[in-house]
Amino acid sequence: MPRQYIQTLLFASSVLLVQAGGWSRAEVPTREQIDRAAEVQLPSDPAAKIAVVGQSSILLGELAPKVEARISEVLSRVQQQVPEDQIYHARVNFTRAALAQAIQNKMMRESFLLDQVATQSADKRRDADEMMSSKARALFFESEIPELKKQYQTQELTELDRLLKEKGSSLASRQREFVDQMLGHMYIRSKVDKDPTVTLAEINEYYQTHLGAYQHDARARWEQLSVLFAKVPSREAANAMIWEMGREALYGGNLQAVARAKSQEPFASNGGLHDWTAKGSLASQVLDDQIFLLPLNKMSQVIEDADGLHIVRVLEREDEGVTSLADVQDEIRSKLRQQKINESQMEVMESMRDRVPVWSLFPDDIPGAKMLPTSVLVPASSAAPVTAQNTFPTMIR
Repeated sequence: MPRQYIQTLLFASSVLLVQAGGWSRAEVPTREQIDRAAEVQLPSDPAAKIAVVGQSSILLGELAPKVEARISEVLSRVQQQVPEDQIYHARVNFTRAALAQAIQNKMMRESFLLDQVATQSADKRRDADEMMSSKARALFFESEIPELKKQYQTQELTELDRLLKEKGSSLASRQREFVDQMLGHMYIRSKVDKDPTVTLAEINEYYQTHLGAYQHDARARWEQLSVLFAKVPSREAANAMIWEMGREALYGGNLQAVARAKSQEPFASNGGLHDWTAKGSLASQVLDDQIFLLPLNKMSQVIEDADGLHIVRVLEREDEGVTSLADVQDEIRSKLRQQKINESQMEVMESMRDRVPVWSLFPDDIPGAKMLPTSVLVPASSAAPVTAQNTFPTMIR
């Protein structure tokens, strides 16, 4: 049914976008919150504010083209008539999801500017904002525009803008997103250590705590030639073929080349090479037993099982045991390093939320956000005179 399809896709898209914004799993909106958000009445004027982040605003018109393009994509898959109320439900939820990402970018930008100007005057803030934005815009034209021209196969900016609009974007919106993301990334880079120290004590502690993960059964790596009874006319033909392959591999010295050319088992295209495989995991009990008994690096005699005839050469074999710390030390260091980076990023995000106030049409999506006052939804051109009742508090520092 169209409704079920749309609801499922909306929920998945919303969750993915919110997660992409950097929120933890516990902060992802519930289905009930998503349904409640769909009851919100979207403003009709694209100039209406739908979020205020610190001293920056996000207008409905900044997100609408992308949202409409996403809705068109969904509707093209349904191939049935969808009621208008369901389309509106989709529009609200996609706007909500896109807004969460836009707020995330604005919060990082605002945090960056706060670091630059601290408690200085509004004029100083505007000067710093313009200077950094100007540098980011220059980088947009130096790096992003050539890539977009290549992607859309055009050298003309007007044509590029037209093609972007067909996808629900535009040069102006791409530039705006690029500037916000650039300043935001500069803020994150200034706060997060990208190469944190991981001590040997930390590595050892992780190893001991997760020792079970490094236990392994007996395992082996081997090469294999096979003739399958199901693929030959008779047992005699199978026997002749396996002996021919064996002689060629033995005297030619390249079992993998013979396997690629003539072997009939599933790994033949990979030269008959079987990577580390645990004892007891093979479907053929005969092969499983032989692989863990045969001498290393010597071709076996012909081995017969229910499926066919085989020749194997065991390359490496390990007894059951625990992988040593020395063998996994680099892997653990890399894992702990990334864990520290992720934790640092989350701390920065939490600090940013405390530092930059947010008012949103969908406050459930942003931890600590407040509901956007109704008066703010009125476009600036028709807004009521500013009074103490419809202004925002000064930015939290």
